Amino acid sequence: MASASSWSEENCSCPICLDVLRSPVFTPCGHNYCRTCITRFWDEQVRYKCPVCNELFHTRPDLRVNTFISEMISEFRASVLAKDQSCLEPGEVPCDVCTGPQLKAVKSCLECFTSYCQTHLERHQRIERLKRHQLFEPMDRLEERMCKKHDQLLDLFCRTEQVCVCQFCTKRDHRSHPVVPLKEEYEVKTAQLGNIESGVEQMIQKRKLKIKEIKDTVKLSTKDTERAIADGLQALTTLIRCIEKWQDDINQTVKAKLKSTEKQAEDFIKELEQEIEDLTNIRSEVKPLSHIKDHLLFIQAFRSLKDLPPTRDWTTVEVSPLSYVGTLRRSLDQLEETLNMEMMKLCDAAELKRFQQYEDDVTLDPDTAHRRLILSEDGKQVHSGGIVRKLPENPKRFTAHQLVLSRQSFSSGRFYFEVQVKDNAEWWLGVASESIKRKSFTRFTPKNGCWMISFNNNKLLFREEHAVRLLLKGELQKVGVFVDYDEGLVCFYDVEARVKLCSATGYTFREPLFPILSPCLFNIEVGNSAPLIISPVNQTD
Repeated sequence: MASASSWSEENCSCPICLDVLRSPVFTPCGHNYCRTCITRFWDEQVRYKCPVCNELFHTRPDLRVNTFISEMISEFRASVLAKDQSCLEPGEVPCDVCTGPQLKAVKSCLECFTSYCQTHLERHQRIERLKRHQLFEPMDRLEERMCKKHDQLLDLFCRTEQVCVCQFCTKRDHRSHPVVPLKEEYEVKTAQLGNIESGVEQMIQKRKLKIKEIKDTVKLSTKDTERAIADGLQALTTLIRCIEKWQDDINQTVKAKLKSTEKQAEDFIKELEQEIEDLTNIRSEVKPLSHIKDHLLFIQAFRSLKDLPPTRDWTTVEVSPLSYVGTLRRSLDQLEETLNMEMMKLCDAAELKRFQQYEDDVTLDPDTAHRRLILSEDGKQVHSGGIVRKLPENPKRFTAHQLVLSRQSFSSGRFYFEVQVKDNAEWWLGVASESIKRKSFTRFTPKNGCWMISFNNNKLLFREEHAVRLLLKGELQKVGVFVDYDEGLVCFYDVEARVKLCSATGYTFREPLFPILSPCLFNIEVGNSAPLIISPVNQTD
């Protein structure tokens, strides 16, 4: 027996409608037609004949179902549909009747609680009783979509009780409640979901940023820890060297003192031995005379004796036992002073290295520069030209003093910058509040919103109510400025020597702070030959 797979669509087609046979019947001449097609054809004819072979029939033939052909057609339809219908895609509803590979459902019956593919839907399109069933677009989990109370589709939404309801529910339990179609509520909820998704996404991104911030903090802490360990090791090594040097110095001092005492004792002993030798010689001469009984001979022999040699009064001579208490005390005091100085230098160097991590890109603002000042194009250098230039009026410009502010301001956190001051006979630098006086003379003190150090006549000063002179051990080449806005701290450093020049603490900043520079605040005759240069940080180990 031939299988349906060996049949072509032509073998299964109705000669009248040219479509695949539906309810196939055959005529006495053996040709197959759709029952509907041949019936309609004969209804329109006077004589009954076969549309294919034109054989005439005296009476209207009694049409019978071709069972064999029907089975073959069913198999053919199933094979064709199986080929035409692709495999289920994610989200598509499967046919509940398919026993083999499940095909995609094309309709769902809410009375049968079943979803059908095109093949298994055929009974609902053919049988009168099933034709009355309500068919809808494919839906999954049909039983969950039906009202348990009224056995109807849940196609409405009650906004009062926030539940899905059917048409009958709205006539009783939810009669006075605002009810909308599910589609409308779906659109509302979809919009809300979009807002939720957007909000959740923002929360996720914020938390990811927080994680990154924490990781960066841990990473920075790790680096700080490694740096602290290295600085500690360097400090300890330096202190050990100081102690070793002190030990060598004290050893040499004690040994030198012992050597001096030994030399003194050796000299005393040599002198005593010489006196003993001289006295022994005299004794050897004197002893024979004691045996002469003749008065004349004794007197004559006595006259030939030599005079006693000069000798030291040894009763006042002594070698004092050595005592090192005073020596050790003085040496320990010197060691303590040296260690304190080294510790201070090491702490300053470690502190400077840590603060350099907060370097900010600072450029000078030409709108604030005094008319005598000349700025470089990149805003990193300033020097005094000595000549008043014609510049546009600007409320931000300094007119009373040769000063310039940075473009950048800082209202929180920490920042650091460095200024090269080498070969400048006079300069001022630091930070200033936004409200600093620009058109009139003022004292540049913290009280007036200025934290600055100045150099003039080989004197380095911190500008307070009474200027404080700072210790200057050598020529300053580069000055570092660190500010912790929240802690109210301003520090100045000699970058090359890596030591702190001074620090101002305990302030409360209430305005934005600007880096401020002046290559010559008062000298209006001749400008400095070298500019002040805002230079990048070059950290050294």
